[in-house]
Amino acid sequence: MIKVGVVLSGCGVFDGTEIHESVLTLLALSKRGAEAVCMAPDIDQAHVINHVTQQEMKEKRNVLVESARIARGQIRDIRDVKAQDLDALIFPGGYGAAKNLSTFAFDGVQCKVNADVEKLVREMHKQGKPTGFICIAPAIAAKIFEHMGIQLTIGNDPGTAEAIRRLGQKHCGCTVKEIAVDEKNKIVSTPAYMLAGNIAEAAAGIEKCVDEVLKLSGRHAACNRN
Repeated sequence: MIKVGVVLSGCGVFDGTEIHESVLTLLALSKRGAEAVCMAPDIDQAHVINHVTQQEMKEKRNVLVESARIARGQIRDIRDVKAQDLDALIFPGGYGAAKNLSTFAFDGVQCKVNADVEKLVREMHKQGKPTGFICIAPAIAAKIFEHMGIQLTIGNDPGTAEAIRRLGQKHCGCTVKEIAVDEKNKIVSTPAYMLAGNIAEAAAGIEKCVDEVLKLSGRHAACNRN
């Protein structure tokens, strides 16, 4: 069975993984006969946000522990995952991608990417295995592969698109139902909740992203698309 890593960054759009995006990704993979391997770094979140008031809370939470909520406890520390364990890799969005997996939300183009995240992404790229980036997560790829001219999309947000261009990538304006595909580097991206007005709109692009990642893995023929 094809194995696809799903990198989580906590639990909740404002300080972790966007839950709809992660569940839609997991559902799409399951419906296509792929096995999802959920993972996250074992680190503290940058901060904790009250999702009712959207105000910061005075407490600490762990990214791996919070991500396990989405994964129903079936999760691995990304430090222990190797590219040879996987056929493909997908990053759902949410601010956790820009706060916990990287510091893009705070530092923009001067951001840093978590060392274990960067190591796995680079290993996947070196082995010619595809990666998918959803919502704000393409900023991670933009930083890791700085000045490589990779085609990416976050939709049409001017500020984020300009940051991606400043990192030496090619930003492709897309609608919520579209994907950007860099076939040479096997990198797929889609805007999801950077543009989506509802969960159905987010699903349309995420399902296309999953399909393309599976196709680029070269093992899509074994997947059930019914």
